[in-house]
Amino acid sequence: MNKKINCIILDDEPFAVKLIADYASKISRLNVLYADSDVFKAIEVLNTESVDLIFIDIQMPQLTGIELMQMFNQKYNFIITSAYPQYALEAFQFHVIDYLLKPITFNRFYQSVEKFIRWQETFQISEKAGDDYLFVKADRKHYKIALNDILYIEGLRDYIRIHTNDEKIMALENMKDILEKLPSNQFIRIHRSYIIPKDKIKVIDGNQIVMKSGNALPIGETYRKLVSEWLM
Repeated sequence: MNKKINCIILDDEPFAVKLIADYASKISRLNVLYADSDVFKAIEVLNTESVDLIFIDIQMPQLTGIELMQMFNQKYNFIITSAYPQYALEAFQFHVIDYLLKPITFNRFYQSVEKFIRWQETFQISEKAGDDYLFVKADRKHYKIALNDILYIEGLRDYIRIHTNDEKIMALENMKDILEKLPSNQFIRIHRSYIIPKDKIKVIDGNQIVMKSGNALPIGETYRKLVSEWLM
């Protein structure tokens, strides 16, 4: 079963909100978490829920679509819904999947969602056996990282730092989301700030884990039970 795509719809025109929400209801993959014109309520949803896609108008009363994209550029994927084509060039500086010009037909909306799904399938870990890499967004680029090269992942507030054999990659991502992208049979979270590959553990010494790379990482109190159950 395909995973639901959690999305937000933001537009200052009530008719446009209703139309796009109606279109979204016809596509079973889409799960609308919020559909309205209040940017700050939408930000609350973004801070509490896992959101995959944002349909956003450019001209908004509180914050413009451009300003919102500047705030969350590296973290979210956007589809623009606008009556004004002149913003297209500026918008595509951010991670915009598509630019829909109003009036938007259902066929055009459907094509845009399909475009996102194709992108998602390309740049997320495939569930098929044998795939051994992931893509992460950093510095407006997509980095392909071999799972076998990951030494450990460090959480730094709204960022993560992926330590690999050759480099350290900083990405605007949270630990919860990156953990969902990793195969659970290969990686385990041992601390609110650390995710490690199971096959690179050298020794578990009390409340810390020493990796084959030599790094000694603490086991968080919340995660001790999880680590213990995995060892059984």
